[in-house]
Amino acid sequence: MLKPLADRVVIKMIESEETTKSGIILASSAKEKPQIAEVLEVGPGGKVDGKDIQMYVKKGDKVVVSKYSGTEVKYQGEDLIIVKQDDILAIVE
Repeated sequence: MLKPLADRVVIKMIESEETTKSGIILASSAKEKPQIAEVLEVGPGGKVDGKDIQMYVKKGDKVVVSKYSGTEVKYQGEDLIIVKQDDILAIVE
């Protein structure tokens, strides 16, 4: 697994639904980019740009991320995204 540095977090987007609540099947072009992801790995935090950073997310959390944030990487056949903790907007409970 990728081990992120500093205040970075490795996430995997959770696939959006293929059908609406009323049962209408959506074409891939009609689907919005999903914003809920699962946290796979978390960096250690520490000093970043002279500030102490505490990590608030942990492995296994479901989180809401900024729509077009992060760096997409393909690792061992999986599409993953590396984001800074600041790009995580909320933890889904």
